Amino acid sequence: MATRIRLEDRECPLSTTVEHVGEWWTLLILHDAFDGYTRFDQFQESLGISSSMLTTRLKTLVTDGLLERRPYQTGPVRHEYVLTELGRSLRPVIVALAAWGNARLAPEERSMILVDANSGEQVEPVVVDAKTGSRLDDSAAYVFTAGPAASEAMRDRYAKGPTPPAQGA
Repeated sequence: MATRIRLEDRECPLSTTVEHVGEWWTLLILHDAFDGYTRFDQFQESLGISSSMLTTRLKTLVTDGLLERRPYQTGPVRHEYVLTELGRSLRPVIVALAAWGNARLAPEERSMILVDANSGEQVEPVVVDAKTGSRLDDSAAYVFTAGPAASEAMRDRYAKGPTPPAQGA
């Protein structure tokens, strides 16, 4: 499969992450895996995805280390797909994406909400800095900069400082 990452973006964590999980079906399969689905037929029934597309996506998720393929039956051999530690680490990303989508809907239009498993109370996820607890949704207060492993091109990109947001956008 040809890579969609531009040569100059290969060190960018956003570009490399999107290469692994940015495809429509991949995110939906991961969402189902977080809901406890593990078997091919469960994914297929839930998503209405073709067998060939599901096979391709599952193989990619296994190759990328997000799912592990394990036999659960012999004669005939059947496999299940279980989240790995790396796969489980994507849950906050899936939660944040769902919350972003729900934030654009009126409460009565939301078909899925996140709740506390013990109390049943609805929760509103936000992304915060682990050290300070500050919300990271302010793009003026929190900006990207070149990291220790940045190439010269990446250092040049961030040496200019942040680009101000477009007016009226």
